[in-house]
Amino acid sequence: MAKAFPAPLLVGEKDRDLPIWPILKQDLTSTTVVAYAYESIDLSPIPGFSGTPFNLLVALDTQGQFMDVRVISHHEPVFLDGLGQAPLMSFVDQYRGLSLKQSIKISTGQNNAANKTGSANVYIDGVAKATASVRILNQSLLAASLKVARAKLGYSEGRDPDLIAKIRPEVFQPMDWNALVRAGLVHKFSFKNRDINKAFAGTAGEGLDLEADKAPDETFTDLYAAHLNVPAVGRNLLSPERWAYLQQRLEPGDHALLLISAGRYPLVSENFVRGTVPDRITLKQSQLPIEIRDMDLDGPLQVPAALQDAQWRVFRVIAPAGLDPGQPLDFELHVTRSKGLMYAEVVHKTFPFSASLPDDYVQAASSDQKTWRTSWTERWPELLVLTLGLAVLAIALRNPPWLVRSAQRVKWFRNTYLLFTLVFIGWYAQGQLSVVNLTAVIQSVLAGRSLAFFLYDPMTVLLWAFVAVTFFVWGRGTFCGWLCPFGALQDLVSQLTRQLGLKWLRVPALWDQRLKRLKYVVLAAILLSACLSVSLTDALVEVEPFKTSITLNFVRAWPFVLWAVALVVLSSFFYKGYCRYLCPLGAGMGLLGRLRRGDWIARRSECGQPCQRCRSDCAYQAITPRGTVDYDECFQCLDCVVIYESDALCVPLMQQKKSARDGLVIPIVALPATPNRKMS
Repeated sequence: MAKAFPAPLLVGEKDRDLPIWPILKQDLTSTTVVAYAYESIDLSPIPGFSGTPFNLLVALDTQGQFMDVRVISHHEPVFLDGLGQAPLMSFVDQYRGLSLKQSIKISTGQNNAANKTGSANVYIDGVAKATASVRILNQSLLAASLKVARAKLGYSEGRDPDLIAKIRPEVFQPMDWNALVRAGLVHKFSFKNRDINKAFAGTAGEGLDLEADKAPDETFTDLYAAHLNVPAVGRNLLSPERWAYLQQRLEPGDHALLLISAGRYPLVSENFVRGTVPDRITLKQSQLPIEIRDMDLDGPLQVPAALQDAQWRVFRVIAPAGLDPGQPLDFELHVTRSKGLMYAEVVHKTFPFSASLPDDYVQAASSDQKTWRTSWTERWPELLVLTLGLAVLAIALRNPPWLVRSAQRVKWFRNTYLLFTLVFIGWYAQGQLSVVNLTAVIQSVLAGRSLAFFLYDPMTVLLWAFVAVTFFVWGRGTFCGWLCPFGALQDLVSQLTRQLGLKWLRVPALWDQRLKRLKYVVLAAILLSACLSVSLTDALVEVEPFKTSITLNFVRAWPFVLWAVALVVLSSFFYKGYCRYLCPLGAGMGLLGRLRRGDWIARRSECGQPCQRCRSDCAYQAITPRGTVDYDECFQCLDCVVIYESDALCVPLMQQKKSARDGLVIPIVALPATPNRKMS
């Protein structure tokens, strides 16, 4: 702490109630607290994507502004010998000077140059290929800092921007104006002339409003406020056409606020320009300024006769402002008086009024509504494409006759899907599953932490959910054969080199069986290290080339690139050699694949005795000499299924066809897939 905050700053004694340290500054004869320092892991240990929390050193000044943020430690795979530390440090540096009174969000394309000090919203640049990691860091920093702000800074402005209530669109009943007022959906605020004169008493603005002096009990202005996008308000005050038009104008999360003024002081001045920010009304929520802008909405408004000539405007609050309809809206009416013609002395006074929605019309924020939800909403197009892709795969793996009865059709479909897996799931959407997912679970469970950090990466969650279901249906092969981007890269490269004349080498059966056990040894070593040492685990998981080839596109230090390239080259000689012999994730998939409830690949009595066609053609060497399928090693390529269905490829069917031509009848006995069959 002393090194982090050198003179003239001093580090005080640790607080008795919270793990924070006051940062002091000597000011002449007194010493004042200028900030509080703390480690994020003490206050908000949210696990990173490796299952281990970030630890940040934070200095928060007495105004809720970040004086400094530094990374003490982390175990994020993408930054460890991947992208390197520089992008992480650059990301963290952006917090310096920002405030908890602002809504701080990770940029997804906004123009950050527009960010201003004091602005309600601020966007900071994210890190490509590390989206989940920086979101978790952001959540860790804000959650820890808000605890300090609430305990020590005496204000509650800072809130998680995602912890806001939502308007309930289904709540509606027909109501007239008086019913809306009684229900608390329309709020009235009256300001008399005497209220205004009292505020200007003793200032240069005193006595300048002669009309107010003559009639102090008369109305200066009556103001009415309502959430117009609440169906019970908007549908009762607007015509159906204007209500539909309003819905078209509002983006998801936007708010439309109706303000009406009746009296001698209008809502906006005669110089007001439609479509701009009002000059006489401002809005805050929890002391945070929120911009309101005129929507230039006109048309009939269903109000009492006494308000037919009143001035009304509809103001929009955009979604990124983070307005919470479950919290009060704190408006301020601004009144200005000036004295003198030349070099006039101007006096400004504000008159607050507050409006809030009844609880029945809002859905309160839940405690688990964290920033991970933003990851899902922002990536919904990618998740939709992935969902459709998984649906197509599920249909294909059910062996539809139109697909499996044509070898060329299966080859075309498989290669197309592998390209989808490599390019979209892997390189574009960064959906490569990893053994790091398994070690993260172990480390989080041992530390007693939640597994909710996975939710920051929706592609990973969706893939794991699908793969988990397929364990019971098809076993290990669904992921390893179709959904692993690095596996797809090996497969496509192997096929390309074969087209160029390079033949695959077949490992002798005895050595093949021995080498296939190696991946289980690698998996056991990695999982054991996860129980003992985080740093050791970080080193051992580098046996996976996924981060190098898929996450970082081979842009990495040369030893890692050399390892990944060597494994790809290996697959040109030994078909998917890494997947079959070394991959720890594949070993884990093999173990979980034993949850399979049945044998889904049909066999005939001649399979293996004497026919060896499928076994000789299986590039994975996953068919035993007896003709049974070793599902722990099957990658679901469908080659043997095609052979089984084809009378031009399946030897027993070919013999039956030949015998039929010769006038003989030889029965072919098919052994259907059944969970009771034993595998050798």
